[in-house]
Amino acid sequence: MAIAADSSAPPAAHQRLLAACAVSKFYDNGTSRILVLDRVSLELRAGEFVALLGPSGAGKSTLLRILAGLIPPSAGEVLVHGEPLRGPNPRAAMVFQSFALYPWLTVLENVELGLLAKNLPRAERRRRALAAIDLIGLDGFEDAYPKELSGGMRQRVGFARALVVEPEVLLMDEPFSALDVLTAENLRHELLDLWLERRIPTQAILMVTHNIDEAVSMADRLVVMSADPGRVRAEVPGLPLAERRKGPAHSQLVDVIYRLMTNPQEDVAALLPAARPVQPAVEVRPYQALPHVSIGHLTGFIERLHALGGREDLYALARALHLEADEVIALAEAADLLGFADIQEGDVVLTETGRRFAEADVLAEKELFRQQALAHIDLIRQIVHELEARPDRRLPEEPVLARLQAFFSPQEARRQLDTAIDWGRYAEAFAYDDDRGELYLESGSGSE
Repeated sequence: MAIAADSSAPPAAHQRLLAACAVSKFYDNGTSRILVLDRVSLELRAGEFVALLGPSGAGKSTLLRILAGLIPPSAGEVLVHGEPLRGPNPRAAMVFQSFALYPWLTVLENVELGLLAKNLPRAERRRRALAAIDLIGLDGFEDAYPKELSGGMRQRVGFARALVVEPEVLLMDEPFSALDVLTAENLRHELLDLWLERRIPTQAILMVTHNIDEAVSMADRLVVMSADPGRVRAEVPGLPLAERRKGPAHSQLVDVIYRLMTNPQEDVAALLPAARPVQPAVEVRPYQALPHVSIGHLTGFIERLHALGGREDLYALARALHLEADEVIALAEAADLLGFADIQEGDVVLTETGRRFAEADVLAEKELFRQQALAHIDLIRQIVHELEARPDRRLPEEPVLARLQAFFSPQEARRQLDTAIDWGRYAEAFAYDDDRGELYLESGSGSE
């Protein structure tokens, strides 16, 4: 049993199905406007599998939701077959990272749910749902509840629910990232086989992912975004099918994309002549942005890099540490920001300070981190100076958050402050009272 495509003539190859035209998205926090997406233009054509890549803060998931019609753009427009989109996109279906299943419904009922809006007869809904379940490899589990299924099987239900409506465009938001490595690899290959064999009615796929390896293995075209705000940095053609899985061409393209994502000033055309530069990355951020990296992970990263000789390709390092691109890039950026490492042409290289940090005992390591944090991290230095200027050496977090919210969304401002608190406490530059939400100086703390 299989899902048949609509018998009414399918879109011709390369026909433009969906387009974002100079789409911007901002949030107004009452005192300032936070720009998430800046004049993003993107086309999706029939026959294409497109991967959308970019660091955290690039607005990838926001763009996907705008294309799905789940949230409106603040400026610009979305076109479906050349017509402006108003409300949910009737030609698209979405697969989420978190499965988004109703726990009180069976597999069959969860899949059927996608058809309720179509006002189909019950028998037809059941037939199509069973066909989707069979197609995605869940035959025999129709009456199971989500709690009885593994993560991989729950995501299969998510795919079946999206495919049962026979969408023209399939939108996927990091669909494999919540799965273990082997399950993700298996499901990734099965979906790609369904797509290449044209066993699903979908005419085009757009996938948001932070896994560069995954994108290069699956996509016909890769769209690389920069962050703060999100902009399309470059469009990169995918590899021929025979070269996508492994081999020198695969490794080279992954390495190039790492370089694009870690170096905003990289010349796209010089690095990859086949790529199409789109918008230049924003050169100056209005406020220093801290990568969200824990001290434990950062310390382990620096020590592992030191053990490898002090220089390593980011792609190779991500594979060795079993990290996604976002994770290894954030660690490399944190080490670079603190002066422990430099990012050079897709490699991360320990500085002399980084080598001393990796070789230090616990007390010397903390003191070295303190020196680097006070020297390089604006927010930590500002907090310490404000604390030193106050008679009681205490500072409520609210004014600090308010300043951050002039440059970041409320959620990101909170994350920025939490990261600064984590780093500042480890450096013993200041302490934090969780109950009162106050920063304070202990005896012997501060910049002295």
